Amino acid sequence: MAEKRENVVMFPFMAQGHIIPFLALALHIEKTGKYKITFVNTPLNIKKLRSSLPPNSSIQFLEIPFNSSDHGLPPNTENCDVVPYHFVVRLLEASASLRTVFKQLIEDIIQEEDGHRPLCIIGDIFFGWMAGVAQELGVFHAVFSGAGGFGLACYYSIWLNLPHKEIKLADNHFLLPDFQEASKIHLTQLPLTMSEADGTDSWSVFHGKYLPEWSKSGGILFNTVEEFDHIGLMYFMRKLGRPVWPVGPILLSIENRARAGKEAAGITPEFCKAWLDTKPQNSVLYVSFGSMNTISPSQMMQLAKALEVSGKNFIWVVRPPLGFDINSEFKANEWLPEGFEERIRESKKGLVVHKWAPQLEILSHKSTSAFLSHCGWNSVLESLSYGVPLLGWAMAAEQFFNVKLLVEEVGVCVEVARGKACEVNHEDVAAKIELVMSDCEKGKEIRRKASQVREMIKNAMKDEKGFKGSSVKAMDNFFNAARTMRGQAQKQQNGRCT
Repeated sequence: MAEKRENVVMFPFMAQGHIIPFLALALHIEKTGKYKITFVNTPLNIKKLRSSLPPNSSIQFLEIPFNSSDHGLPPNTENCDVVPYHFVVRLLEASASLRTVFKQLIEDIIQEEDGHRPLCIIGDIFFGWMAGVAQELGVFHAVFSGAGGFGLACYYSIWLNLPHKEIKLADNHFLLPDFQEASKIHLTQLPLTMSEADGTDSWSVFHGKYLPEWSKSGGILFNTVEEFDHIGLMYFMRKLGRPVWPVGPILLSIENRARAGKEAAGITPEFCKAWLDTKPQNSVLYVSFGSMNTISPSQMMQLAKALEVSGKNFIWVVRPPLGFDINSEFKANEWLPEGFEERIRESKKGLVVHKWAPQLEILSHKSTSAFLSHCGWNSVLESLSYGVPLLGWAMAAEQFFNVKLLVEEVGVCVEVARGKACEVNHEDVAAKIELVMSDCEKGKEIRRKASQVREMIKNAMKDEKGFKGSSVKAMDNFFNAARTMRGQAQKQQNGRCT
């Protein structure tokens, strides 16, 4: 008789940048054949997720009821991708209302399993309330961060301290009082929500309430690699007194990523590969700002001019600029230089793709030389896994701190611009593209370091007879801790019940 598999319950925040790494982690754990995965989310997200799974997957989806209209959100709003950015905090606040129903959901699972508790609950960084629920039910809990250690450490420290309001220096730089290893941060390296925060705004109130709840958790899983992200990992070990488990990069496979983006596809993987096959090795620049970000009309014009002036081959994923519905039709005649698409098409220098492109196919292709990115951590890991250096243009959240890490500590990135409001000069952007993609000493050094990081990643994920990489060991350590700590939590829970 087959041994009963332990249940791992997972619940990400309702945004693609959170759901995708959670799904990748679920599939990664499923491959071991040792665990049953219960993946929790709201109905519309579950509906979309079902088509993302490979046909033979045993992951079970569990819907948690959510009515966006009850929280002042538009009807059927269950994902950040379908709302303007200023509504994101409202969706965050609304997600906290799921505490009671989530607790009942776990109680139902325990009852259905004849009193046998899940091995662990893996919750989102924005669901700090979940640690308390798990504690009440005697279930081991871990936070899973799709963000890297350094970026999240800066994000966590700034939201809890707002040091830029108190410790400004003459040159608009400041230090983090509990994370000075990060060195000086400039005010322009803060997302707008953070730079405008005063402690009473919605973002400050939300983070001030739920980030400290991480201290009730058993530890933090990070989708990162210890070898190049140890500074941020050490911060959380020191700050929270909890273990951290760097288990990354946990990424969706090319096939699963294609399934996840199928509905939004602006170009087929086959067409994309055929186009890339016609280009010389290391000659193509890939440009994408992720599923939630876009730039201003003037920035879009300057970027288009930069791509044209650079003379490089490129694939550019475009979405309507700021001030317009990001999911609406792209109007090239209004938002790009006159005749731009026609000239690019005739010269066969570039592809302008609307909404979505097969990112992993592009980054893994030998013709791709560099990635101009918002530096969301999923994109960073995907790029570095293939040794592709980055041009950083952060937009929101911890992306600015990711760029800081990649430029100052890892040496695999050149910063192009900061944020959605900065002035952009096409000649400056073109010069930085040339710097990264050319054979100058700086370009060679960046590409050499990107190749070194690719090897670090390969070694971290290596699992061969007699050798386990750091990320594989971390995953083993996490499950060992889950078993140990779950037993302790159950004893405490049983003691309270007697």
